[in-house]
Amino acid sequence: MGFFDDAVHNAVPGGSLAKPLLIAAAALLASKMLSKDKPAAAPAPAPAPAQEEDVDGGLLGGLGGLIDKFRNAGHGEVVDSWVGTGPNKQIAPGQLQSSLGQSTISDLARKAGMSEQDLLAQLSQVLPGLVDSLTPKGRVPTPAEIRAGYRA
Repeated sequence: MGFFDDAVHNAVPGGSLAKPLLIAAAALLASKMLSKDKPAAAPAPAPAPAQEEDVDGGLLGGLGGLIDKFRNAGHGEVVDSWVGTGPNKQIAPGQLQSSLGQSTISDLARKAGMSEQDLLAQLSQVLPGLVDSLTPKGRVPTPAEIRAGYRA
């Protein structure tokens, strides 16, 4: 099992997501998806040289971008609870939509073959546990940690 598969298994009771929601969650973590709604301001400097996972819009770029989206939308306390080691705070579907942007939600719904309302309702239930599982030590793992089989 890979890092994402392990995170999904740990995040969801029973260890599986319905295929459409799994598709949406995986697409959400692709950094190309998260950069689409960003304002045309100067891009934030990269914390380190691009790694193999980051070049293709992989997990780390997407997870960091996702966290930034929530912080920039005023939901830093919520997303920080998902990353941290304490209980996860819930997020309402409307807050999720305002954090990710309409374009991202529309694209995710289309990729998953779901309505935007169903996607938001389901993603708001699953995303806190998924982000929590992807950050088992209370932080975003490095590319080297993922290659080495990062675990809590």
